[in-house]
Amino acid sequence: MLKDITLGQFFPGNSALHKADPRMKIILTMLYIVFVFLAKATLSYIFVVFFTVVLVIISKIKPVIILKALKPLIFIMIFTAFFNIFWTKGDSTPLFEYKFIKIYKEGIVFAVLMIVRIACILTGSCVLLTYTTSPIALTDGLEQLLAPLKKIRVPVHEFAMMMTIALRFIPTLIEETDKIMNAQKARGADFNSGGLIKRARALLPVLIPLFASSFRRASELATAMECRCYRGDKGRTRMTKLHYKPVDLFLLILMVTFGVIIIVINIYLIDILNFSV
Repeated sequence: MLKDITLGQFFPGNSALHKADPRMKIILTMLYIVFVFLAKATLSYIFVVFFTVVLVIISKIKPVIILKALKPLIFIMIFTAFFNIFWTKGDSTPLFEYKFIKIYKEGIVFAVLMIVRIACILTGSCVLLTYTTSPIALTDGLEQLLAPLKKIRVPVHEFAMMMTIALRFIPTLIEETDKIMNAQKARGADFNSGGLIKRARALLPVLIPLFASSFRRASELATAMECRCYRGDKGRTRMTKLHYKPVDLFLLILMVTFGVIIIVINIYLIDILNFSV
């Protein structure tokens, strides 16, 4: 069910990641994504998976929540793996060959590593940011990180607010879509049978009320913000001020160590397992 999708949700907790400064978590997320893309050797991908599991353990997020977050990307993973298998050439003898179709061992390994990369990036990003950071804290952290851009008249506050509202309403829209689909099923709609085109046409009666509901919610939100005299960041104060804590230093050292190990593996241990990307 759509309501099982956990992407963009916040899960309150008392872990080290929950206590960390949102500014530091944004920086850690950027570093994590860069380090994952730096991974070249098969051994480095194994370490990426290990480090991602460590982040999940530190966050104390249940593994079932992580699996639910990966559900929407299953099609993308399969699609990516399919193309990598057939388009990646290797130096060895093809494992399968039929006319112009050739499948190499390197193509299969490359496809698996791409799936691992996508899964780790999604898992690590969610654990570091949305799962352990409230929308309000995320807004404050993003706004303060981009504060220097205000000097060149970049609307930092508006940008941060838009991102936070988008993240906040992802679970709401998913729940609304699930309700509409259940209502359509009660009226005899069928979303599971037929080909891809038939299923896409069956979703049209869902999209129209979903868009209408989204515009209504947006109007209600704008009215509520105006009633509370919201005028952007002019004269705006914060109830709590952000401060870096020892846990932020610990997480930063942990992330930098992760990046150093990835680089060392790429330089000195890239030939282990006889494959690199």
